[in-house]
Amino acid sequence: MYLDICRGVYNWNHGERKDWIQSRKNPIDRCSIEKEYIISADKPFPNYNIQANNLTQYKKQYPHLAQVHSQVLQSTLKRLDQAWDDFFKVEGRGFPKFKNQNRFRSFVYPQIKRSDFKDPEIRLPSIGWLRIRKSREYPRGMTPKQLRIVRKATGYFAQIIFVSHESVPEALPGETSLGLDAGISSFVASSRGELIKTPEFVLRAARKLKSLQRRLKNKIKGSVNWLRLQNKIAKLHFKVANRREDWLYKLAHNFCAVTDNIFVEDINFKAWQRGLFGKQIGNSAIGKFLNQILPFIAWKTGVYYQKVDKDFTSQECPSCRLPTGKKSLNQRVHNCQYCGVTLDRDVAAAKVIERRGQIAVGQPVKSKNTCGDRGAGVEQLTLFAAEGTRSDLVTGL
Repeated sequence: MYLDICRGVYNWNHGERKDWIQSRKNPIDRCSIEKEYIISADKPFPNYNIQANNLTQYKKQYPHLAQVHSQVLQSTLKRLDQAWDDFFKVEGRGFPKFKNQNRFRSFVYPQIKRSDFKDPEIRLPSIGWLRIRKSREYPRGMTPKQLRIVRKATGYFAQIIFVSHESVPEALPGETSLGLDAGISSFVASSRGELIKTPEFVLRAARKLKSLQRRLKNKIKGSVNWLRLQNKIAKLHFKVANRREDWLYKLAHNFCAVTDNIFVEDINFKAWQRGLFGKQIGNSAIGKFLNQILPFIAWKTGVYYQKVDKDFTSQECPSCRLPTGKKSLNQRVHNCQYCGVTLDRDVAAAKVIERRGQIAVGQPVKSKNTCGDRGAGVEQLTLFAAEGTRSDLVTGL
């Protein structure tokens, strides 16, 4: 009920803005041959302040709007206003759209107090106390700022934002460094010779999802069986996304625990996903890992994180540093024709990334054989190590 009312307010006010724009589309001395929006020339553009003031009058005309907390409706209008601001100010942002049930799945309480939390319940203004299952303890010494209710495939979730006034200093470059390269045959390669494969549960889920979507194609759209299968597909997406995110966070913690500096390539993964390996990149979520999860964990654990130039990392020898020429995609081994070093292609690129990062932060680069005593220096791992070695990281739940 709450979501439907908020969605209705969003769509109504979006339509009001869109009509105002349409009424100013044609020159003043002519009309459209199809239809015309008759809006007074003196009427200003319905921005957030105007629509928020009109909301009070709409509550008298439509009593069901009073069922929703006033701040929730105001935050809905701010959400709409942000979408319009992004359209005019952010390059490449599309025109705002009307929201259906699948595109409007959350509402926000912009203010909330500590007294609204009582284990195992939480109080939502104008709704009352609701029993919840906490995923973690509430942080101490921090002030609750905002509460968001999100509808997902398996139910409703509460996202609580706490604010701390403590200042956190930025991490400074340390002694040890690690370079990471986004691979093709593997998920990611490190400069220490590790090749991390995409977890098996992601590949299994992709096959199961393909089967379910084929069955959905033969159902009548809107029928009971179609809706039931849609819900099953949504739950599978939700389960896989949770397991993959859990794996990515553990992987990030593992990387940050063994080094002081982490260097990655500065890659536009959105453009990369439109290429030959788009499905593989989307399933593995490598862009989210390198651009969101890894920087957050590095900041949280005090590890220095920086992006370096991505160009020609696979065309440079990490040992003699001479250009070795362009390699085809099926050439997965780096063989230097000058110094004779043999490495996995992705591992060699990770070593080049590490060296570029060290130069960027002003660290001395040691000129030693990058292969070490292990020849090719490559370990093919499912995650990092077997049970009983330096990590007990698991591949899934």
